[in-house]
Amino acid sequence: MPKKSTQAPPGDGVLGTVTLVLGPEELLAERAVAGTVRAVRAADTDADVTDLEASALTAGGLAELTSPSLFASARAVVVRNLDGLPADSVEALVGYARSPQPDVAAVLVHRGGQKGRGVVDKLRKAGVRVVACDSPRSSELPAFIAREVRTAGGRIEEEAAQFLVESIGRDLRSLAAATSQLVSDTDGQPITESVVRRYFAGRAEVTSFAVADAAVAGRTAHALEQLRWALRSGVAPVLVTSALAAGVRGLAKLSGAPRGLREADLAREIGVPPWKVRTLRGQLRGWTDEGLASALLAVARADADVKGGADDAEYALERAVLAVASARTSHRR
Repeated sequence: MPKKSTQAPPGDGVLGTVTLVLGPEELLAERAVAGTVRAVRAADTDADVTDLEASALTAGGLAELTSPSLFASARAVVVRNLDGLPADSVEALVGYARSPQPDVAAVLVHRGGQKGRGVVDKLRKAGVRVVACDSPRSSELPAFIAREVRTAGGRIEEEAAQFLVESIGRDLRSLAAATSQLVSDTDGQPITESVVRRYFAGRAEVTSFAVADAAVAGRTAHALEQLRWALRSGVAPVLVTSALAAGVRGLAKLSGAPRGLREADLAREIGVPPWKVRTLRGQLRGWTDEGLASALLAVARADADVKGGADDAEYALERAVLAVASARTSHRR
């Protein structure tokens, strides 16, 4: 069975391995590649590092890149965009993965998707290490921020991490940069929601989360105002439908959750941090199961529209916001 990891191999074990960096999240992929290269250079400061596109990799070229070097005892070979690997190079690469050179660390980067899936499957069977670089779900982003803060030597409250997501959006690179700035500027003090608001509240006012929160609360006029500001500020329509879907789905999960659960157990059942349960409970007031079902259908329709099913994405979003707010107010408990 192939070994699976979520980070680059440690320095003393990276040589003699083949690592498959798999997934669409560029920041995680870049970190995985950089971590392996650092480990090789830690093992040998004079190590050779070769970085090339898979489309340029031939069977002969692979043999040359992985053969012993006259000038260094170790080397790293990074092959990017594995979906472009020539068909006549596949077997050579898979064969190498089964028996890698002991002084070479090979890193193969594939963004996921169906193109080039065959070579990925063969590499898995050959026993390569796999570094997963999947895009995290919205509910996982606060945990990502908390890890970033801990790595940088800081501390952050759960509410602050969630508000940072709502302020910045889902782009990991932007979140990582914002986190680094906050840790640097707070000088070891805990990062609270008020600190995040001081830095990023202006951006939060026009995010997709603000639109969703207003819509599920039944504040139609405010939701439409936030939507127009968000679109004018460059927020992608698909992020708005994603936020609407997350908001309504959270309410639906809370509504259907078993009664009597402790807050921590209920949070695990719904898939949100414990403090978010309190927010959802407040938002759930005024909703019925019929209203939630109607809102979910409206959001699903809008999602299809903004992904190419309609000519006017802005109109589709306005219609969705109206439908969600109306589903709450017209199906009162």
